[in-house]
Amino acid sequence: MALLEVKNLITKFPMPTGVVHAVNDVSFSLDYGQVLGIVGESGSGKSVTGYSIMQILTEPGRIDGGSIKFEGTELVGLSEEELKKFRGNKISVIFQDPMTSLNPVFTIGYQLLEAITLHKEISKDDAYKRAIELLELVGINQPDNRMKQYPYQLSGGMRQRIMIAMALATEPELLIADEPTTALDVTIQAQILELMLDLQKKFKMAIIMITHDLGVVAGMCDRINVMYAGKIIESGTTDEIFYNPKHEYTKGLLHSIPNPSIDEKVRLEPIQGSPVDMLMLPEGCAFSPRCKNCMKICLKEQPFYMEFEKDHIASCFLNVLDEEGHLYEKGDK
Repeated sequence: MALLEVKNLITKFPMPTGVVHAVNDVSFSLDYGQVLGIVGESGSGKSVTGYSIMQILTEPGRIDGGSIKFEGTELVGLSEEELKKFRGNKISVIFQDPMTSLNPVFTIGYQLLEAITLHKEISKDDAYKRAIELLELVGINQPDNRMKQYPYQLSGGMRQRIMIAMALATEPELLIADEPTTALDVTIQAQILELMLDLQKKFKMAIIMITHDLGVVAGMCDRINVMYAGKIIESGTTDEIFYNPKHEYTKGLLHSIPNPSIDEKVRLEPIQGSPVDMLMLPEGCAFSPRCKNCMKICLKEQPFYMEFEKDHIASCFLNVLDEEGHLYEKGDK
């Protein structure tokens, strides 16, 4: 049995101007101890997918269909009281911006102790010892002094380490990391990612890494889901996504990443155009207005998924052409 199974998940945001299908029929699974990357541009639905799993959507967002099973237990439809058994205890989240996630009027110690005592029946002295252990675990120096400080007194990298410590307070089985290296310089980014990978191995927990940067997930994730316009348009192992991409959007993301291993200067190729308006999705493939290889069928019909290697799937009509340029029927290839 998988740790997490998401099937046909639909999350909507009803707006005065229409309904935003932020997550539109998304399915994937995550095994124990596995690291999954969810990659895409801003507005692709990757963060909403993570928040849907935790069921911490802001109004007017709501789950409108599908299933989210954690260790075989259906989370969709549970009451707030029932969800508390999972949130923080079994599933934790690291939010994008540690400065806005940490309360500026409370000390680091107060917030860390709150995260520990909220989910564990533990004395104040033991909670304090646990907080010190966590700070040392995530590489915070002088932990006793840090407990007395406020978030504004710490650097961005230190605040992010505090957020990781709070997320690990209950030793969760699943950690959802939403853009954990946003606004950090590249040196600190590398340190944070290395720290997360070390902690993942230490606690044997699964991680969902949500990011717009394929470079971040390259050396960290076992599998990658590429999202666009609320859908997973390609999914596969990290090697398959990087060395054998099948969707034009995935190829575009890869072409826009600098490659330091290449000696000669190579001009990066940004993806043309802007992300699709989620209130005005095209009739066919959502990526068709930006795709340089777009065909007529792409403008009229939704591409179906095709499987290439085991568990490597993509939804792109360019993969379903025979030698004469005719489309295969679904399931032929």
